[in-house]
Amino acid sequence: MPGYRPEPDRDSRAWWERVARREFAVQECDACGTLRFPPRAFCAACRTEGWRWREVAPEGKVESWIVSRQPFVPGLRDPYLVVMVRLKAVPGGLMYGNWRAERPPEAGERVRGVFTQVDEELIVLDWMPESCIAIRSGENSPAD
Repeated sequence: MPGYRPEPDRDSRAWWERVARREFAVQECDACGTLRFPPRAFCAACRTEGWRWREVAPEGKVESWIVSRQPFVPGLRDPYLVVMVRLKAVPGGLMYGNWRAERPPEAGERVRGVFTQVDEELIVLDWMPESCIAIRSGENSPAD
C-alpha cells in the first residue's frame, strides 16, 4: 500500500501489536499506578521505568479537530477529518484518529474508538460518536 504508514518505535511497537489484535491498552506505572498514553519508557509522574499494559475502554471526548486536504492514506476521502481525543482513562492522554461519522464533530463530544482494517496488514483506531456505535456496529467493530 503506498502512502504513509505508522512506524512503530521502541515505545509504541507493543501498542501497535495490540491494536492489530483489536485491543486497546495504555501503560500503567508499576510504582505509582499512573496511567499513561502515548507509550513511553518511563513514568512522567515518578520517573520509574517499570510498567505493564492495562486494557481500558477506548473512550474519550473530542478535544479538537482539523480538516485534512492532504491524502496521506489511499482510500480516505479528500478532505477528511482528523480528531484529537482526550482519553477518559488517561485525562492527560491525547490520541489522534480519523473521524467516522457523516457529520462534523462537536467540542466535548463523547466518542468511542473503532478498529478500521486499512489493508491486509494494517488496523488503526479511529473515532466515532457514541451515539453512532449501535447504528454502524456491522461496519466497524467497536473497540472493547
